[in-house]
Amino acid sequence: MSTTIAIRPVTRVEGHGKITLHLDDAGQVSDARLHVTQVRGFEKFCEGRPFTEMPSLMARICGICPVSHLLASAKACDEILAVRIPAAGARLRRIVHLAQTVQSHALSFFYLSSPDLLLGMDAEPARRNVLGVAAEYPELARGGIRLRQFGQQVIESLSGDRVHPHGIVPGGMLQPLDAAQRDAILARIPEAVAFVERTLELFTTLDERFREEIATFAHFPSLFLGTVGPRGELELYDGALRFVDEQGETVADGIAAEQYRDYIGEAVEPWSYLKMPYYKPLGYPAGMYRVGPLARLNVAARCGTPRADVWFDAFRAVDGGCVALSSFHFHLARLIEALYSLEKLDELLRHPDALDARVRAQAGVNELEGVGIAEAPRGTLIHHYRVDAQGLITWANLIIATGHNNLAMNRGILQVAQRFVRGETIGQGALNRVEAVVRAFDPCLSCSTHAFGQMPLHLQLLAPDGKVLDQVMRG
Repeated sequence: MSTTIAIRPVTRVEGHGKITLHLDDAGQVSDARLHVTQVRGFEKFCEGRPFTEMPSLMARICGICPVSHLLASAKACDEILAVRIPAAGARLRRIVHLAQTVQSHALSFFYLSSPDLLLGMDAEPARRNVLGVAAEYPELARGGIRLRQFGQQVIESLSGDRVHPHGIVPGGMLQPLDAAQRDAILARIPEAVAFVERTLELFTTLDERFREEIATFAHFPSLFLGTVGPRGELELYDGALRFVDEQGETVADGIAAEQYRDYIGEAVEPWSYLKMPYYKPLGYPAGMYRVGPLARLNVAARCGTPRADVWFDAFRAVDGGCVALSSFHFHLARLIEALYSLEKLDELLRHPDALDARVRAQAGVNELEGVGIAEAPRGTLIHHYRVDAQGLITWANLIIATGHNNLAMNRGILQVAQRFVRGETIGQGALNRVEAVVRAFDPCLSCSTHAFGQMPLHLQLLAPDGKVLDQVMRG
């Protein structure tokens, strides 16, 4: 008789979800699923709204990465305006987006994942949290808080608010950068850079402790997707889409935003409201791919900044080849991207025209369709809009980073569960590892389904006849 184990809620992730593990007659895990039962809604209730409202409306999708939605939405609206953004406006957008990347990566690594990495996967749950980290690693915890604060304060300074900012608009930015803002940000970058590099040095000493996790945390061949610059360098704001395979060989390259539907399909399963994107030429589900920091460093030829490139070389060797296959390495990739973002911030703020007042292009409806793509902290983010002649939204489609990773997350949960779950009960260490593989992807479940309210995460262990043998519930 088969058995099902349910875990709910998954802890230390943005949003709420449920995991079910299905056991066969021998008590071995035969299947695993991540259920996201929150209902998508933004695509429908934005219909009929003026397209100029879309960036500020889309920023409300998520309180963790609002800048990413604001930016992808504004870029789609730029296409509807059919304008070229002034160079200073594009530069300011990049600065705000880089600050978003810093603060979000700081949240994921220091607040959500560092308890597992520093205190151990098997540490007592009452201790395995950010307060436990603060007690044993006070300097690191303090630095993580200051790093996130730095990113949020840059967003607030240049775009109006830390959460749901409004300074990025169709055509560019609302306000230019002034000297006082620039100097205040530049003054804090050296401290942030030094802290991230110290954390990288500490993190790379932990690999020996996590050999089993590295081998089982979604460690399998897949495609990887990210945007790259004209020389193949890491690019978070703009660029062309690139797919590479598990050998690092380019599968598709130079994909423009408006071509994304030729390469990405979206499947639906009855047990989740979170869609499952896939690489169309391989079909579903064979076309599984991953996005986010791990994928971006796998598809890029280099980072393009001096300090980050040193760590980039180390990253590409972690799994013994040119591509990192284990999703455990998302953590390392996040720290490298945080370092890259700080270096790029410094470079952009020192540009000779950093204080140029020309930051916005003005126009009306010149195209009836627009696609905007940006690399959100969690991966490739796509906003696609259609409007009527009056500029009212008639149709919208959003593909969120967590959705891109949905197939890989489900397979990763199965891989971890098959290694660590035994019998008809779930030990604390096994439970935490099943959750930790999800945390490695840093999903934003509410963001990806545009939900309202909450759905607690529920992990169940089911017998072949559907009888619940054990379950863990939170919320």
